[in-house]
Amino acid sequence: MYNTLRNIVKEYLVAIYIRLSKEDETSGESESIGNQKILLTKYVKEQGYTLVDIYIDDGYTGTNFNRPNFQRMLKDIENGKVNMVITKDLSRLSRDYIGTGEYVEKWFPAHNVRYVALTDNIDTFLDNSNNDIAPFKAILNDMYAKDLSKKIRTALHTMQSEGKWVGGCPPFGYKVDPNYKNHLVIDEIEAPIVKRIFDMFTSGIRINKIKDIFNNENVPTFSTTRNRNFTRNGNNGNICGYWCNTTIKKILQNRLYTGDMIQNRRSRLSYKYRKIICNPKENWMIVENTHEPIIDKKIFNKVQLLLPKQHQRNDKKELFLLDGLLKCADCGHNIGIRARRNNGKSTTVCNYYRKYNKDFRLCTAHGFDYDTLEKGIANEIKKIIYLVRDDKLESEILKKYKNNNIFDTYIKTKQKLEIELDNIKNNLDSMYIDKLQNKITDEMYQRIREKLNNEISIKKDKLNEINEYLEKINKDEDTFNTIKKEVIEFKDRYPTRDLILKLIKNISIHEDGNIDIYFNFKELNFIYNKRDA
Repeated sequence: MYNTLRNIVKEYLVAIYIRLSKEDETSGESESIGNQKILLTKYVKEQGYTLVDIYIDDGYTGTNFNRPNFQRMLKDIENGKVNMVITKDLSRLSRDYIGTGEYVEKWFPAHNVRYVALTDNIDTFLDNSNNDIAPFKAILNDMYAKDLSKKIRTALHTMQSEGKWVGGCPPFGYKVDPNYKNHLVIDEIEAPIVKRIFDMFTSGIRINKIKDIFNNENVPTFSTTRNRNFTRNGNNGNICGYWCNTTIKKILQNRLYTGDMIQNRRSRLSYKYRKIICNPKENWMIVENTHEPIIDKKIFNKVQLLLPKQHQRNDKKELFLLDGLLKCADCGHNIGIRARRNNGKSTTVCNYYRKYNKDFRLCTAHGFDYDTLEKGIANEIKKIIYLVRDDKLESEILKKYKNNNIFDTYIKTKQKLEIELDNIKNNLDSMYIDKLQNKITDEMYQRIREKLNNEISIKKDKLNEINEYLEKINKDEDTFNTIKKEVIEFKDRYPTRDLILKLIKNISIHEDGNIDIYFNFKELNFIYNKRDA
């Protein structure tokens, strides 16, 4: 392959690839973007090669290849613009040993690309011993990345336990201390807004009203105070720099405003995957009195007691039995309930119609007497309860749960698949090491690897199906037990809202007055629909 390349290539079209992650910044000046650029461009010039482009990924980890400029470089290679790639060392290409091997040993040669890791003396054009040990260097780089990630996490956790700020952008109301980056100080513009939110809320003003007041007054938002150059109405039509209920609620819930530091709420899944997961509260790092508070702790605690009540209706307003369950069958939007007027009647109305009818004439009112609707639904609920009492639900559903052999088979199959997947993954790692040690050929490795990856894919699909089935069984059993308990205790009284919410997912109302009831437990839908058959 390389002899052929030597004869074909008359001019090298070079791509310089430079990478520096946040972790690599601890390695010193020698790893900086500027120094990598100077070193590599000098080499290209000395060799008389043609420099096509410099591809820089600054702040991207080397444990995966999802980097914008690396991917751009690959496209340029595929388009024939580049036939040589140069990096400072092998770790700049990647710290994932399997991925590095795939590119250096397979992908680059397949695209007639010469690869040079300058300081590691690796050159795929030449036959030398350094090329032979390149895979082992890739493994060492992978191990280094894992160890470095562990050290960084330990250092961060230590700083968090000491109450030091190690996050990125500080929350609204604070800024990073210009004299000490791990300490927060009050932002003179934002802090008064935070205090005003708490003052308004404790005085009885609801979150939704605070939002409206702030937007009418053009009170600066996070995006505007942090110079994000957002406007109320952006060029794309999106609303930017706009207060919303969620933002205000998060501010009211943030204990950090009391002077306490709360960190480690989220973390990465592993050093190779950037997926962020939420940590349980017991793993949060909480240190009291680390910075100047904006809100007194007594006021904050008072707000936390008041917040749940925001979701409850005002005592003067009536909570209807079917509140939040009614849907418009024609447009799919919610149907609201207009409280009783002077005539003592409440009516339903499509929210989409109510909001846009004046201008656009969208949908129809779907206005019906609510009391009549509620009584009709209550009678239907009673009918389904009687069906459950007569053990018709038992005969339709529980037969699949009583057959423990089937359930046990699924459990055993799941355990077997999990063991098989682990074994295959271990075999892949062992095979790769065997390939590096020339115990098996590259062709044999690729053939077996492809076969094993296909097996992994098939087994994962089967495992996902089993997990979905088992999850559904557990959910259905819990639902059934809840329903059964409620039904046994039901004594021909009017259905409670709690029972309604447990049974019904939503109620769809047509313009002609017909209704469709959809239950949370799908077998109830089956029984309900065939009750008259």
